[in-house]
Amino acid sequence: MFRNFVPASILGLAVFFSGVSSAYALEYADIVLESTRDSMEKAGVKAVVFPHWFHRIRFKCKVCHENIFIMKKGANNISMRRIMEGEACGVCHNGQIAWEALYCERCHTADFQPMASTAGAK
Repeated sequence: MFRNFVPASILGLAVFFSGVSSAYALEYADIVLESTRDSMEKAGVKAVVFPHWFHRIRFKCKVCHENIFIMKKGANNISMRRIMEGEACGVCHNGQIAWEALYCERCHTADFQPMASTAGAK
């Protein structure tokens, strides 16, 4: 059994860290962050997928809410500048608690959704 577990685990990690969006399927409670879409497109990166389920199975809600993140859509101004300064995701993703936010493809995994059409809006 252990022999089968190791190759499967390695394959799973390879897919997770590959950054290939076609291999990434959104899971329940995953959050796609694209409020800074213009700057992400300019930088040539995809939208960010925050795997809420992955964090939630390891931590209680109070670890992040309300000290780091407000539980309201659009209420958290998340940017790479803030992350690199140790704010928002950077509170934990600092190279000591969790891996540093230096590997773009680990978070920027989702294709952008088509922009909502404003044609006909009054």
